[in-house]
This record gives sequence, structure tokens and C-alpha cells, in this order.
Amino acid sequence: MTGHLRRALLALSILAGTTAPLVAHPRDDAFAPVVETAMLAPPDAARGDATVSLAKSADFAFEIVRPERPDGRTMVLLHGSGGDETSLVRLATRIAPHATLLGIRGRVTQDGRRRWYRRLTPVTFDQHDVCVESEAFARFLGRTALELGIDLDRTVFLGYSNGANLIAATALLHPGLVRKAALLRPMSVLDQPPTPPLAGASLLMIAGASDRTYAPFAPALEQLLESCGAVVDSRSISSDHMIGDEDARIVAEWLAAPPAK
Repeated sequence: MTGHLRRALLALSILAGTTAPLVAHPRDDAFAPVVETAMLAPPDAARGDATVSLAKSADFAFEIVRPERPDGRTMVLLHGSGGDETSLVRLATRIAPHATLLGIRGRVTQDGRRRWYRRLTPVTFDQHDVCVESEAFARFLGRTALELGIDLDRTVFLGYSNGANLIAATALLHPGLVRKAALLRPMSVLDQPPTPPLAGASLLMIAGASDRTYAPFAPALEQLLESCGAVVDSRSISSDHMIGDEDARIVAEWLAAPPAK
């Protein structure tokens, strides 16, 4: 079975439900010649307790940015806490100017900030919610790739912080979906992660050397992914939790390098 056929069958296997219609509109942005936006579905009832305001949308909002001269690649962008589907567009355009960009918004809003799953403390997370949101993301991506004609064999995931963590969790929970990903300021969010075979997956991790909260957790994620057979290129740069020019340069060079053997 070819890789393309295998990925197509994977996409079909996670289809479920329907999506909101796409609405095309122009935007005054040199990096976005054509933009299509999916309307966010009405939110579900809020849940939480006296100290946590938590709400969850029924589906994912997203934005697709098509370059004037596409090269056939797609970058799927997952923002950090407090971001949205547009947060990584400019960074991604600098990294891969001819790639189609699919920016997605996390469904969870906690204490007024958009997220990909519920957190309990800055470094502990609701395990059930991580699994639920990873599965919802996998289903959404499968059907959206088919509807938009996205080739998952030529797709790169780019995630920052909260979004990078969801990509890593999805790679473990839904093996075969995430084959190439750049994870900026990541950590593992699964307390008891599965260890599926990830041979063929290639991941770049970039930690900030002065990111005292999250950088100490990066080595454990690297070890976990490598133990599953993934090829992991782990870097530490002179930065805190914020991302910028050095991240863009490293990711662009990593994408341009020949595949590791």
C-alpha cells in the first residue's frame, strides 16, 4: 500500500459529522492573497467551577491562506494559549512562503484565553480533555483535508506552546496522522502516554534556554518520541518562552534539509 493511499484511508477513517461552509473574502495582507474562513459553530454550555471559566465550541474555526505560487505543501498551524487561527500565519509565511497555510483555532476558552485543552496548573492538564480534543482535532483535520484537497503526505505541522503540545499528543494518540512537525516550546501533556510505533515520523523541537517553566520538560518529550521510533531534532536557543526570528530560521533550514536516514 502506498503512503498516499495509506494517508487517504487514515483520513477517511476519522471522518465524522459535517463542517460549516467556507466563506471566501479578501484581506489586506501581503502574506494572504486568498483567504477562506470557516464560521465558528455556536458554543456548548460552559462548564467549570467557581475559580475557572471554561467554555468549548462545537467545532474548530480555521483560516486557509493560499500563496500566489503554491508548491503543493501545506502547513497546519496550531497557536499557543491566548492565540487564534491567525497567530502563526506571518511566522509560517517566512518559513515556507510557497506553502498553503491552514491555521486552526483551539475549541477551548479558559479564563478568557483560547486553548487546545483544559489546564489545571501551568504544567498539569486535564487528561480526559487532552484526549477528547486530540480526537476531535484528528477527525476535523481528516475531513477538512479531503474537502480542501490537502495532501496529508505533504503536510507539516507547526505548533507553539499549547498548540505544539496538542500536536505531540496527537502524534501519540493517533499514530500516522502527524508525520512531520515543528514544535516550538513544547512539553508532554500526557501523564501516561501511549507508545505507538512512530517510525517514519520526523519532528523538530525548539526549547528556549531561559524558559524556566517549560524547557525543563522538553527532554522527557524528546525521549518519549524517540523511544517510539520517531526521528527527533531537538534544539535549545537563547530565548525565553517567546518565539521569533531564530525559530523561523531553524524551522526553514530543517524543512530544507534532506530527510534523515
